[in-house]
Amino acid sequence: MKITLIRHGMTPGNLEKRYIGRTDEALCQEGRTKLEKMKVPESEILVVSPMKRCIQTAEILFPGQSPEICEEMRECDFGDFENRTSEELSNDRRYQNWIDSNGEMQFPNGELPEDFRNRCCKAFERITKQYSNAKSMAFVVHGGTIMALMSRFSEPHKDYYNWMTGNASGWICEYDGHVLTKPEKI
Repeated sequence: MKITLIRHGMTPGNLEKRYIGRTDEALCQEGRTKLEKMKVPESEILVVSPMKRCIQTAEILFPGQSPEICEEMRECDFGDFENRTSEELSNDRRYQNWIDSNGEMQFPNGELPEDFRNRCCKAFERITKQYSNAKSMAFVVHGGTIMALMSRFSEPHKDYYNWMTGNASGWICEYDGHVLTKPEKI
């Protein structure tokens, strides 16, 4: 099966380099413009995070195609760091502790990164199994979601932070029901 993983287009918070997880932002004009120029392969099945930015991205890239909305594919809940920049958080000791943990500590009043990754990966396994007869699937999701999936399922393996993906970009891979191989950058 061909799997296409696409990160949503740019939002105002992305432009300002804010931690945008549970904040339900729409795309900004710059994000829309870039998406309108983007070419992605058609897919039989379209799976989308419930966040506006992902739904709007899917509408631009896959016009007229009905998506399956998947709650578990939403971005991580950044808790007290939500909608703030690293500069704004630079004097917050909790932020430095999180950085020192290599991003493994729970976000204060937010989600534990390991729980977030497991949530995304379990949903991916469930959906790909449900549609195992499909020849192609596209996921319009978040950067963290893509990082979680690629770090868990890619072969050869790379760690989570090695799969950082910019807005309106992603990966096309082959999936055999167990591993994602031959990743090509979109």
